Amino acid sequence: MKVKNRNLSQPSVLLLLLVLAAGGCNTDNRIDQTKALKEEIAGSKIRRVTDAQLVAAADEWGKEMAVIIQKGLEKELAQHPDEALKYCANLGHVPLIATIEKQYVVNIQLLGILAPENPTLAPKERELLGAYVYNAEKDLPQFDNVQKLNDTLLVYNAPVPKSSPICKECFPDQKLPFAVWRVIFDKKEVIKKLQ
Repeated sequence: MKVKNRNLSQPSVLLLLLVLAAGGCNTDNRIDQTKALKEEIAGSKIRRVTDAQLVAAADEWGKEMAVIIQKGLEKELAQHPDEALKYCANLGHVPLIATIEKQYVVNIQLLGILAPENPTLAPKERELLGAYVYNAEKDLPQFDNVQKLNDTLLVYNAPVPKSSPICKECFPDQKLPFAVWRVIFDKKEVIKKLQ
């Protein structure tokens, strides 16, 4: 039996190679990977950022966030008064707050009058929250604050005005209308956002 020679002609081989090469060039994926790689390289570069710059950024962003999240929660409480405790207990149910937490990689909490007694909070923060409670009891002015919790975290606290429905709806058992926003910033994320 004679075997036929199945040699491909030279133009056929070139055409096959060209098709394979063109199919292997997924430029969209390559562009996406290149962009992600550039972001990762930029993120891993050593940057000199002082503690003062970190605190200033957390303070500025915290002030902006406090206004926005307060309006967002007040809006949800007005639209769904019968579900107030659901929104207050899990701020992630408030779409605006969930978006801010995701965008800035922060943890947003709402604390009540018992916060200074919470053993999970740092002593320095419990002391500060105790001062907020004292000022509320004595009807003294309240101010926002940024503290360094440890080497990796900053906390921004902002008192909620007594007149806000948040104080009454989120903490109905408190005799004193009182609430404080607590925003936890990761220093690494703050540094990334600064660049």
